[in-house]
Amino acid sequence: MSPFEEQPSGGALLRSVLSLAGRGWYVFPCVPGGKRPALRGNWQDFTTTDPDRLRAWWARTAYNIGVACGPSGLVVIDLDAPHTRQPGDSTGTESGADALTVLCSRHGRPYPLPTYAVDTPPGGCHLYYAAPHGRIRNSAGRLGPLIDVRATGGYVIGKDSRIGGRAYTERDARMPVALPAWIADLLQDGPPTAGGITLSAPRGAYGTAYAVAALRQEARLVAAGWPAGHTQRHPQPRRVQPRPTGSRRAVATARGRSRASQRRRTHRTASTRSPAHYSLGHGRRLTSSETRNVLTRS
Repeated sequence: MSPFEEQPSGGALLRSVLSLAGRGWYVFPCVPGGKRPALRGNWQDFTTTDPDRLRAWWARTAYNIGVACGPSGLVVIDLDAPHTRQPGDSTGTESGADALTVLCSRHGRPYPLPTYAVDTPPGGCHLYYAAPHGRIRNSAGRLGPLIDVRATGGYVIGKDSRIGGRAYTERDARMPVALPAWIADLLQDGPPTAGGITLSAPRGAYGTAYAVAALRQEARLVAAGWPAGHTQRHPQPRRVQPRPTGSRRAVATARGRSRASQRRRTHRTASTRSPAHYSLGHGRRLTSSETRNVLTRS
């Protein structure tokens, strides 16, 4: 028998997940007693606020609740539980809450409360904020020791979920306030700057070191009075690409074989992907069969 099927009914957790979805927060099931998504495939494809789908999932067992930060418009500051200070530690912080206090003091800002807050089983706390304009990604230690941030692409465990027999407890039920602007500035995933000139890295895999270096060089040249686009003081010799050897027919045949080989590889890759890879994530409602089948069984 699956360990999931041995769990008691999740009536209390169902009420909690429906209340979170009622706030407009996108949620999904995590394994009972754990933090891992209880879904096949990418959990981000299955987050939802649909009460019918949530009832179908939580009627099965007492799943923990995952709250997806990005689609919910949330930034969550995760203050880790108190740690024993190590010898030689000069930071003066023993917990994430201490580190946030130090950060506020350094910037001359008040502690960022009140807002929606959940106490975590290890003794830490999740502070929820409405996300600002601009992209903020997950981070660990960017604001200080023992402080993690969950935002675009991340999730946190919701209230009334249980880890090690202890529950995540809602401390403050008010709606999240806006993330303080000074904290947003520290977390903002903006492009690098040099001499007041904004440098935009290529989209995709967050740009490359080569591209960012080229942009910085452009900024330095513009700041020095060189016209935009003049990235070299001395023109370099033009590189001439060698022409392919052989007859035109032979070259065309070789290119055709290469393209055909690429099409075969693409077809084989697509045929090995599971159906879940192509389903959902685009606003389509799940059928009752799909709702059951996306859940893991182990």
